[in-house]
Amino acid sequence: MMFLDQAKIHLRSGWGGDGCVSFRREKFLEFGGPDGGDGGKGGDIVFEAVPGLNTLIDFRYRQHFRAERGHHGMGANRTGAGGADLVIPVPVGTQILADDAARTLLADLTAPGQRVVLLRGGDGGKGNAHFRSSTNRAPRQFQKGFPGQELSVWLRLKLLADVGLVGLPNAGKSSLLNAITRAKARVGDYAFTTLKPQLGVAAHRGREVVVADIPGLIEGAAEGAGIGDRFLGHIERCRLLLHLVDATGPSPVGAWRTVRAELAAYGAGLAEKPEILLLTKADAADARRLGQARRNLARAAGQEPLVISSATGAGLEAMLDRVIEGLGPPAANVRTAEAADARTEGGWTPL
Repeated sequence: MMFLDQAKIHLRSGWGGDGCVSFRREKFLEFGGPDGGDGGKGGDIVFEAVPGLNTLIDFRYRQHFRAERGHHGMGANRTGAGGADLVIPVPVGTQILADDAARTLLADLTAPGQRVVLLRGGDGGKGNAHFRSSTNRAPRQFQKGFPGQELSVWLRLKLLADVGLVGLPNAGKSSLLNAITRAKARVGDYAFTTLKPQLGVAAHRGREVVVADIPGLIEGAAEGAGIGDRFLGHIERCRLLLHLVDATGPSPVGAWRTVRAELAAYGAGLAEKPEILLLTKADAADARRLGQARRNLARAAGQEPLVISSATGAGLEAMLDRVIEGLGPPAANVRTAEAADARTEGGWTPL
């Protein structure tokens, strides 16, 4: 299934039903009077966050949504039935934005089952029974149903994860995700092997942590170079970043600075998030080069990087200990075993 994290749709809530003009007619009742009922209310447009969805691909094939109109009133003071609400399921983490220059945030669905009524249906019109008075005993006036609301919105998906992986292409992000979770992200020896975000759940010391892997950043990503920085939105909600630097690269310090510059250029507080620095591919670098890269990176970043190897598993336990420590107390980010199994079954990804 294709991964889609942005979509534009058009919404219209239901119109209210018209009121009814009717008069009571019964045998032996000479002057029954007006008995026209009111129209029913139009249906609302409701968005609901559903945990089983992981992409906005459904909105690529359907962009127009319209709720049901309220039914018209009837005689014998019968009110028309209300129109059915239109419930639109979206993935957890979906934001609803107005289609304006500022992309105003209208709703942010961050919890499974969370609902928001975005557009309210129109009210039903009054029947002629409401217009009866002492001077107008047989009114023929009625009220038309009120129109519904209409709006075009953007849907933007930001995956929910505790930890985000950042780094240059081929820094080892997908390999690390596969090593610490049951995800099966594609790994290749060429740039931009990862073309879309991936998720996995890491279990360590009785805790489950959701990890997000995004495509690699290169210099100028904020201006659209490479894949650009559009996928950085998926780690805006992360509380901790793992910054991966290739120990076998020509300039580990330069690689670190490039990614830090792109995070700062993107904004949204990514440059201020807590960061754990990782020196990857330790199995492929000789001891002298690895030691030099570690010292240079520590001086530049102001923190001692952890040396790891996803291929051999070296340093992964210490890294996960640091991650658990950095995320804070268990109550803030603990995942149940059932939820973890549901997400990781069959190498769960957002696809």
